[in-house]
Amino acid sequence: MNNFDFYNPTRIAFGEGKIAALDTLVPADAKVLILFGGESARRTGTLGEVEAALGNRQVQLFGGIEPNPSFETLMEAVTIVQRDGIDYLLAVGGGSVIDGTKFVAAASVFDGDAWDILLKGGTNIHRALPFGSVLTLPATGSEMNKGAVVTRKSLQAKLPFHSEHVFPQFSVLDPTKSFTLPPRQVANGVVDAFVHIVEQYLTYPASAPVQDRFAEGLLQTLIRHRSAGPERPGKLFGARRSDVGRHPGAQWPDWCRRSPGLGHTHAGP
Repeated sequence: MNNFDFYNPTRIAFGEGKIAALDTLVPADAKVLILFGGESARRTGTLGEVEAALGNRQVQLFGGIEPNPSFETLMEAVTIVQRDGIDYLLAVGGGSVIDGTKFVAAASVFDGDAWDILLKGGTNIHRALPFGSVLTLPATGSEMNKGAVVTRKSLQAKLPFHSEHVFPQFSVLDPTKSFTLPPRQVANGVVDAFVHIVEQYLTYPASAPVQDRFAEGLLQTLIRHRSAGPERPGKLFGARRSDVGRHPGAQWPDWCRRSPGLGHTHAGP
């Protein structure tokens, strides 16, 4: 048996229509920067729903975060945060957007070269802007952990970092948002979740039978429903809505699949 400390301060707001809870989750006087990836967030109406829920707060948008979030793009967001006095970040998207937002949260208040955050794996992070997330693509578990991966294109370097300062304050998990995903992204999410579970399951002899049983159950569920995903994403992510509601890790499996204190988180598409 290994000693460990477990800490996870992220509040989970789960269920259909939970985006409306942003009005109570985000401070009323916050100056918010919403970060997202491509135009699908706007096209599907999720971005508009988020903006409506934020009401009269000062809100700016920053789009274009890549499937593997790049240092170069994220530093553009850092510039906006520092220039305009942004004091709250909100990620709307999947693991890559949330990973990128974690970096922006830390880099915006970092003393020194922000690249050092990645070179030192986040050990030099002493504070970060508060942020939350609205998850649209379940796959990586970034919405409720302290890790992220960022790529610097100019150096062809992809580095992870971890810090307790970059846990999301909250994450909104509305399973109906996965219905808006194209078949390819649904398939990506299934494969990404499967691979990450297998990583933790096979890599570490942690003598953690409870976590092993969680992992086996999640893998069996993904296998069982894999054929329904690309054609009917609603069946994959919606038919078991009541089960997921009782145990969010069944859909967003990071905290229940990982042995405490072990493993790394990688950004998905």
